Amino acid sequence: MPARQTRSISIIGCGFVADLYMRSLAAHSDIAVTQVYDHSPERLRAFADHWKVHTVDSLERFLDNLPKGSLVLNLTNPSAHFEISKACLEAGHHVYSEKPLAMEMAEAITLHELAAQNALLLASAPCSVLGETAQTLAKAIRDDVAGPVRLIYAELDDGFIPQAPYADWQSESGAPWPAQDEFSVGCTLEHAGYYLTWLIGMFGSVRRVVAASSECLPGKEIQGTPDYSSATLFFENGVTARLTCSIIAPHDHRIRVFGDKGVLQVKQAWDNHAPVRFHRRFTLRRRLMEHPIGTRQTLKGPTHPSVERWGAARMNFALGPAEMLAALAEERPCRLTSDFALHLNEVTLAIQNARADGCAQDMTTSCAPITPMPWAT
Repeated sequence: MPARQTRSISIIGCGFVADLYMRSLAAHSDIAVTQVYDHSPERLRAFADHWKVHTVDSLERFLDNLPKGSLVLNLTNPSAHFEISKACLEAGHHVYSEKPLAMEMAEAITLHELAAQNALLLASAPCSVLGETAQTLAKAIRDDVAGPVRLIYAELDDGFIPQAPYADWQSESGAPWPAQDEFSVGCTLEHAGYYLTWLIGMFGSVRRVVAASSECLPGKEIQGTPDYSSATLFFENGVTARLTCSIIAPHDHRIRVFGDKGVLQVKQAWDNHAPVRFHRRFTLRRRLMEHPIGTRQTLKGPTHPSVERWGAARMNFALGPAEMLAALAEERPCRLTSDFALHLNEVTLAIQNARADGCAQDMTTSCAPITPMPWAT
């Protein structure tokens, strides 16, 4: 077989999460990082020294260096996502953005329209929906392992983060954990996508969001953003799901799919290889119960490059960019569409902004479910 052609990407933003992308990209031997840029010269130098990558000293030079139709990873602070993605799209480049796509829905719509006008790909993190665990769960649902899906519970509780020693957390190249962004953006915008992408990828568009959110911790370093949210999601296909996010309750990253035959469960959202188990429902001595151990669901053959655990995650952050590059090379539709990114943004903002009065908000955007990866069919 001929060797696979090397594909290239460029990165804007060299903070904490950029190191996770570099570790993941290292697992994809056919993807090369051509250049990186950060507005902080000190951070840029530390990142480049650690990863041995080429740097540029301005955004203008970064964009001028790229041939039209290049792929840019926007890994900047959330407040800069819109501005940087807009500049890249206007310069004629495909964009993969860290979450959220934009902090305001009007900005997300602008990016969506720009991508459509210029026939460019636009996608946003997280990309674990393309990972082995999410794809295994989706196949089990398609195969009716648990029977018709009646309800889903998804938890994204991260523990009492304000009391964690986060001042000591550093990335591989020495970037501090971005506490200000994490607290000011909030756990919903930061984390809800880890299961929203799975749910939307499996079931398609959310029709209505009924949610409430609250700031329960007045003593955080940064104030004013909900640190708890809970939402009931009503999907167009009739499925109902409940999603909870917090940085207060003990760590719990389970997703449970309740069907007529039993329960499909994953315990770790941030592990691409976490087991998917089916807990069969049965009766024993007049008691209705689910099997306590469950049967592991597996896929046949190899899936995607694996990345070793670092910190709280064992995720390949490069699956999204790799899918975009593959779609461009193969001249096929990308699984991570701009419609998907826009709908994810609208659902997430609806949950985040619900506040104590709550909301019942009908979605104005829509998207199709994600086509399964070829190794998960």
